[in-house]
Amino acid sequence: MRSVADSPAGMRSTWAVLTITGLGAFIAALDQTVVVTALPSVMLDLKIPITELDRVSWIITAYLLGYTVAMPLIGRLGDVYGYPRVYQASLIVFCIGTSLVAVASNFEWMIGARVIQALGGGGTVPIGMALAVALVPPEKRALALGVVGGAAEAGSMLGPAYGGAIVELSNWRWIFWLNVPQSAVVFAALMFLPGPQLIPFRRFFSRRASPGAADPALPPLAAESSAPPHRGGKEGGEPRVDYLGGALLMTALLLLSLALSRSDLFTLESPVPFILAASGLGVAGVLVLVERRVWQPLLAYVFLRSWAFILSNLTQALVGVSLIIAMVTVPLTADTVMGKEPFTGAMWLLRMTGVIPLASVLGGWLLPRLGARPLTVAGLLMVAAGLFFCSRWQLGVADPELTLQLLLAGVGFGLVIAPILHRALSAVGEDYRATGASLVTVSRMMGMTLGLAAMSAWGVEHFQVLTSSLEFPIAQPGESTDALNARLAQYAADLNDAGLSVFRNFFRAAAIIALAAIPFALIPGRRRNCSG
Repeated sequence: MRSVADSPAGMRSTWAVLTITGLGAFIAALDQTVVVTALPSVMLDLKIPITELDRVSWIITAYLLGYTVAMPLIGRLGDVYGYPRVYQASLIVFCIGTSLVAVASNFEWMIGARVIQALGGGGTVPIGMALAVALVPPEKRALALGVVGGAAEAGSMLGPAYGGAIVELSNWRWIFWLNVPQSAVVFAALMFLPGPQLIPFRRFFSRRASPGAADPALPPLAAESSAPPHRGGKEGGEPRVDYLGGALLMTALLLLSLALSRSDLFTLESPVPFILAASGLGVAGVLVLVERRVWQPLLAYVFLRSWAFILSNLTQALVGVSLIIAMVTVPLTADTVMGKEPFTGAMWLLRMTGVIPLASVLGGWLLPRLGARPLTVAGLLMVAAGLFFCSRWQLGVADPELTLQLLLAGVGFGLVIAPILHRALSAVGEDYRATGASLVTVSRMMGMTLGLAAMSAWGVEHFQVLTSSLEFPIAQPGESTDALNARLAQYAADLNDAGLSVFRNFFRAAAIIALAAIPFALIPGRRRNCSG
């Protein structure tokens, strides 16, 4: 006999949940990168001189930092106050921030507005995952993680193209104005899901009835693991938010993110990144001491003592490092040493990134059939194989070789999304589900930040080493024009060879990092005793 979930009405409900939560994650992730192609227009409109280009990067960085550091606390708010209402509150904050960006009159205003926008957007991905898992049948939960995770990937990948199209058709401010009706659609659609409904404002901050449901009207969520209760917690106790722990964690993440984003962390040219990192680790140490004395801490002991959760985060961080290196190297290779147009470089990258969301959904579908660890290992092997093939590119690389290799890496990156999330969330239990999803997402963002900084520092140094013996050809007395042109052509060829060598090493490093993540995916997630 078919279950209710398998009935046509049940299937429609499941896909409605996945569509709405996926759309919310897509919109928030879109704004991570949507402004990249609009920066020239923004600079012209806000009268920012080209000499302040380093400051302009903060238009992107401010969103990424706010998006990352606020995520764990917002995830915990969802665990305590209910996923639908905190999701709706996040959308409201996101709309306020995006409206302020759209009317920004100067650089400082825009940076502050981008932070507000990020605080709202940062809550939609982990809470969307928790909400989707809570509302779909147990056998569809892996698919739900794949859909929401894939939607977030699609948003960040398509952001530059979306922003560029709007700038071509209208003003850059419409990039942000259009977020308002899109968010309103998601906000309204939440009221038609099974269980969630618009909460009257006077009841908005009342705690939910039970830790196992995202809202009193939602069915309890059966735990997928035997995760022990968090330190100090008692079964059936009223859930609480650890605001002090949230503030300390946000501060630690902010300092560490700033430290990891600086290339001089690797070139040793400045003590600033080390001071930031030491300060961040110091705050993290204080956080651990504080959390040991807090009932229902933000960093519950299940996060610190569950090997499955810890290993999932380590795997996710390494995937983030590998992904950002590949994403930056593909268009750089095309646009520099290959001599292609920027559009061609973007199309090369799209061959890898465009398939990631589709492979994420495929990974969610395959997860119940293959298991988390085998699927994660298979995806990482595909990433490593695809990038190793890319590290053998010649200057004349062409299809079908190029497309097949990029597709192989892209499918691998997509396949690992659902199993990594599923393994982590299964380890933490239902009362910390959104918090756990946020921490896994933060691990990925931190890995990407670290990878980009390391790539910038090592790439510049390696290129300088390779070209240190090259001398720019200068016309010699009595030298013919043809001889000088021949030497100039050889000099350009040597520079190209040096650049290609650097990019090949980038691909090779990204592949090795993907392989390095495999042991973390294979180690059994045994739990240590969380009592005491």
